[in-house]
Amino acid sequence: MIRAMAAGEELRAFAITGKNLTEEARKAHGTLPVATAALGRTMNAALMMATMLKGEDDLLTIQIDADGPLGGIVVTADSKGHVKGYVKNPYVLLPLKEDGHLDVGGAVGKGTLTVIRDLDMKNTYSGQVELQSGEIAEDITRYFAESEQTPSTVGLGVFVGRDHTVLHAGGFLVQVMPHASEETISKLEENLKDIPYVTDMQREGMTPEDLLARVLQGFDIEITEKKEVSFYCNCDRDRTDRALLLLGEEELAEIEKQTEGTDLTCQFCGKVYHYTPAGIRKLRAELMAQNRNIRILDNF
Repeated sequence: MIRAMAAGEELRAFAITGKNLTEEARKAHGTLPVATAALGRTMNAALMMATMLKGEDDLLTIQIDADGPLGGIVVTADSKGHVKGYVKNPYVLLPLKEDGHLDVGGAVGKGTLTVIRDLDMKNTYSGQVELQSGEIAEDITRYFAESEQTPSTVGLGVFVGRDHTVLHAGGFLVQVMPHASEETISKLEENLKDIPYVTDMQREGMTPEDLLARVLQGFDIEITEKKEVSFYCNCDRDRTDRALLLLGEEELAEIEKQTEGTDLTCQFCGKVYHYTPAGIRKLRAELMAQNRNIRILDNF
């Protein structure tokens, strides 16, 4: 992913190649093509948006709640280039649109797009807009215009092969700064009139630098940052332990009775954590000790 300024810092721009991370997500969740495209577009958008975050521990989450067969999308990214996410129904099958492209909008349906920024591990800010098309790029564009009052243009794409593997994925994001001149805005709009699909440009071998050169044709471009991006989930057994402890003593006692143990699956990456009855018993004992200590302190 690259970050750049153009037109004497009147434009801020980002571009990304996310083939590998989108393929990793596909393999983790077993998504069929239209779900792969919806998830991949959202992840690539989230990464470009997250690179605007300032703190190392800051997080950006995109939630899409809609009535389409996909059931919704949740994606979280950080400023380090890590992203994770899932769709609620990865097995959606829909006919292709008349132009031969995947019907992401039909899979998503009507609903809302919410962007949540968790800053400094304590302050949370969010904005929400109605979905415009469900095609993701148009909806992110609408979010910037309505929720952040920042004129933007977003292009996203995922190209899936006949074997359902991801062959191309990525996108671009260009924002108009408040001090931009009418001349700059008009020239950008002219450039965007006949811009090809993102995946068509990538199939021609275009890099993120090439994408921005095409979108910002005629402008001076200064690349200010370049970073690797990846599908990465920070789940671990400590986190699943804490999740089980939240169930309470009675629920843990019921789970402990399952002779074959129980599995917890991470929604974001699909990793399975197995717990034996003995493991559940140990957690229940830990919780009982914690609760006993709390009761003692309350008596004081």
